[in-house]
Amino acid sequence: MGQLLFRCLTAVAAAVVVAACSSTAEKPQPAPLPTFTAQFQVQKVWSSKLGEVTTPLSAAVSGTRVAIASTAGELALIDAQSGTDVWRLNLKDRIQAGVGGDGQRFAVVTQNNELVTVESGREIWRQKLQAGTFTAPLVAGGRVFVLTADRTALAFDGASGQRLWAQQRNADPLVLRQSGVLAAWNDTLLAGFEGRLLGLNPLTGLPRWESVVGSSRGTNEVERLVDLVSGLNRQGNTVCARSFQTSVACIDASRGTVQWTRAAQGHTGLEGDEARVYGAESDSKVQAWNRQNGQPVWTQEALRFRGLGAPLVMGRALVLGDEAGLLHFLSREDGKVLQRLSTDGTTVAMRPVLAGQTLVIVNRSGQISGYRTE
Repeated sequence: MGQLLFRCLTAVAAAVVVAACSSTAEKPQPAPLPTFTAQFQVQKVWSSKLGEVTTPLSAAVSGTRVAIASTAGELALIDAQSGTDVWRLNLKDRIQAGVGGDGQRFAVVTQNNELVTVESGREIWRQKLQAGTFTAPLVAGGRVFVLTADRTALAFDGASGQRLWAQQRNADPLVLRQSGVLAAWNDTLLAGFEGRLLGLNPLTGLPRWESVVGSSRGTNEVERLVDLVSGLNRQGNTVCARSFQTSVACIDASRGTVQWTRAAQGHTGLEGDEARVYGAESDSKVQAWNRQNGQPVWTQEALRFRGLGAPLVMGRALVLGDEAGLLHFLSREDGKVLQRLSTDGTTVAMRPVLAGQTLVIVNRSGQISGYRTE
């Protein structure tokens, strides 16, 4: 699985979730930071504070607003223009997965396996799930969708919390203890089951198509793990996804056909534009692939072993946070370093997001920062 497999795995038996962590050899020392001439001007314009982030959480963007949660149970909707709270709510439950939102309603899943939905800063309903989840709920089309660790996709009415349908797949009981794939493309719900991406009818849960992103090839349960990881990139009819430590692939979502697949040893999601798909490998080598055929375009190895997260496209730059709290801005054209900024010295805990013209960064400490280009 490679020398950087230190992520936690979870074994699921029926409705019981049992955590089991696996680690490998000591992590290699990071490469020295490369020298560079700043070619991308970025300025910090505000900061805010939430509780510590130690579970696989993500930010939900709607226009110029961003919803963020802390592991301890605090949920905030922030105006990214000013950094001020629109509202803030303490759920008094530790949060395992989230945030999902559509701008009106927002949903998280607690460590007690409860799906909680919030509107206008107040809880409107919660439902007990039969299994836990590490994937943020998807709020879309007046519904709340959930992907649980026993490989079940569920749909709930967004206003009442009534369960509408469930779609379960029998599969290997070992799953990643990190966020998987649950997203929307036009009128199709996209869900990751092991190394497969399924297109589901969001009204019924019935499959429309199924595509293989990664196939199991190992000799034991850990090496056979090929779950899709959060960070699906969509451009037109094409969606591109990563299978854990196995491969990246682009799929025609209108038909469910695989356009190309490339071997790749990464555990974080993808980003892309009209021409390329970008991702960081588990050794923090940054790779760009041609979106049409999957051919490598460029590789940046100067940031190896720095614990890079999933990238974000921002103008002509690709933004990646690392374990030391640094933000690296690379050229989308050739991968060269354009800028580097320090945050608060703790790990960048979530994939960077762009809310309007503001880059929003969340650190493990709970610091939230807004940046803009000059």
